[in-house]
Order: sequence, then structure tokens, then C-alpha cells
Amino acid sequence: MNTQLRRAAVAVAATAMAVSLAACGSAKEAGGGASGGDDKKKDGPLTIGLLLPEDQTARYENFDKPLIEKRIKELCSDCEISYVNAKEDASTQQQQMNSMITKKVDAIILDAVDAKSIAGSVNKADQAGIPVVAYDRLAEGPISAYTSFDNEQVGKVQGTALLEELGDKAEDGQIVMMNGSPTDPNAAMFKKGAKSVLDGKVKVGKSYDTTGWKPEEANKNMSGAIASLGKDNIVGVYSANDGMAGGIITALKSAGVDPLPPVTGQDAELAGVQRIISGDQFMTVYKPFQPEAYAAAEMAVALARGEKPETETTVDSATTKDVPATLIEPIAVTVDNLKDTVVKDGLYTVEEICTAKYAEACEKAGLK
Repeated sequence: MNTQLRRAAVAVAATAMAVSLAACGSAKEAGGGASGGDDKKKDGPLTIGLLLPEDQTARYENFDKPLIEKRIKELCSDCEISYVNAKEDASTQQQQMNSMITKKVDAIILDAVDAKSIAGSVNKADQAGIPVVAYDRLAEGPISAYTSFDNEQVGKVQGTALLEELGDKAEDGQIVMMNGSPTDPNAAMFKKGAKSVLDGKVKVGKSYDTTGWKPEEANKNMSGAIASLGKDNIVGVYSANDGMAGGIITALKSAGVDPLPPVTGQDAELAGVQRIISGDQFMTVYKPFQPEAYAAAEMAVALARGEKPETETTVDSATTKDVPATLIEPIAVTVDNLKDTVVKDGLYTVEEICTAKYAEACEKAGLK
């Protein structure tokens, strides 16, 4: 296990120990974790609301949801989990939050579609005495805790990997920046981190903020960039995640770009990992989902019981200062360290990655 993963594991282990110790005592009355809450339910099993933002990115349904649910049940066997997915619709998520408040859940884990527009619902939850754990994205409003990755560092990891791969070519052409959704505060942090590395080292020919992180939007934008800049003048592409990287690579291939320029990514999606094996995608950022998911579950259970969660640091949102937070380090993954990261950690098996289509490439990469 590399140093970054060890640090993440130690941080989460510390959080887990603190919450487990808190769980050994008698639970406080629900509602103690936030202001207000006089009318919250006092008896019966605790209920944790889980609100995820979309199902276009494979990670949410395949990793985040089952890991969070597993950890909640480990900490609180009789806890009930109320799960909903907003499917990229901010208004839907506001309605879902209001429904959770009406149900008088004991805590909410929220991954916001739109960090700004959800603030009103977060405020309503606070007034009802329901603590809200911001998960993965730093929602605005009076949240009680936050867990995510060091998102500026994610961008730095992507930018550094791209710059190193370009080498002398960085001076020969232009790159395209395909940033994430403008409603996602993480996207701004990824971009900031990437630009801190890339600015002054390579010319950015085109830069886009991609609505809803949609691969089809990235595909359309990339086609426009190729038409504007010329396919022979694009030496690399900064893609903020793997889903968009897929749309970008399709656009490059459709335009007859060969060889493909290095394209970055994020989330270590199976399709992204397979594109790295085949040589279509240069790298992805692996964010170990278990430490993040477990930290969110531990915070939510502690807050639902009226306990103060143990965290390593604090962060500031646009509306709230000194939010208790656990931040986890990201890891750059290329074909050279796939085996020692996503395979070693059990994110995917060799059999899942190395289907018939990728068998030859897997052999070459030393996976088979």
C-alpha cells in the first residue's frame, strides 16, 4: 500500500475508532447534533437519509451507496437508511431533502447536485434539528460535517501527470481543458488545482465547463475544439473525469486524430481503466471510495446519536466557517501502476478489467 493510501486508511481508522467508542455509550436523544429539533422523534431506531446526486457516473451506485450502507449497518445494526438519487436534478434533490425533513430523519448524508441551491434545504434541516453531512461536495448552508478528497490536489495530480507526459510537446501545441459542471464546487477546485500546475507551462486553446458532467456535452465541446484549433494542434486534453474522457476520446477518433493525445480522467471507472489498458486514455485519478464512504457513515451515525464526530481538520464553505472535515488524498493511476492500485485494493478484479476485448493489452500491461 502506498503512502497516500496509508494516510487515508489511518485517518479513517481514527474516525472509526472515535465513533465506535461513542457508540458504546447510551445514545443521546436524537436532535442533539444541530440547533432546534424540539419536535424530533425520540424513540425507535435511528434513520439516516442518504441523498446522492446522479447515476451517470458509475461510482455512486456501484461504490458509494453500498459502502455507506454497509458501514452504517456495522455501526448501528437497527439503523434505517432512506436512500434517494436526484438524477442530476437540483429541484428534485430539494424536494427529496424536504421529504427527509418531513419524515424527521435523524441525520442526512448529502451529495449535492447544486451546492448553492441546496443551501435553503440545509437550513431547514438545521432548524429541524437534523444534522447534515456534506458528502464529496461541499454544500452551502449550516452543514455539520464534511468528507471528501483534497479536491484541489486532485487537479494538481491531473495537471502534473499531463505536463510530465507532454514533456517537450507542451511547447509545441495547445491543450483543451474539459472541466466539470459549473454547479459542482469540486469542479472549480479541480480546475484551480490543474491550472496552478499548467499555467505558464502550456497554452490552453479552449476551456469548457461541462453541464452536468455529461459525456455527450464533453463530446460536443471537444468536436468544437477540434474544429476551432485544428486536430494537429491539440497536444493534450485535461478531462476532469473518466465519463467525459470517454466522450472526448470518441470525438478525437471521429475526427481522425491518430495517435491520440494524452487525456486525463478521474474516478477510476471500469471503462476508464480499460481505456488506459488499451492506450486510449492516459491516466485517471483513483480516489479510494471506502475511506470517504466510511467517514460519512461514521459522522452521520455519531451526529444522529448526538455525538460530536472526530475529524482531522476543518474547512470553510461560502456560508459556513470551520466545518469539521475529513479529507482523503487522491492517487494518480496510469498503466504502470494499475496492478498496484485499483487491482491490489480490490476495486476491480483482473477478470473484470481484462475481458476478451482487452486480453492482449492486459498481457502487455502485465495484468495476465
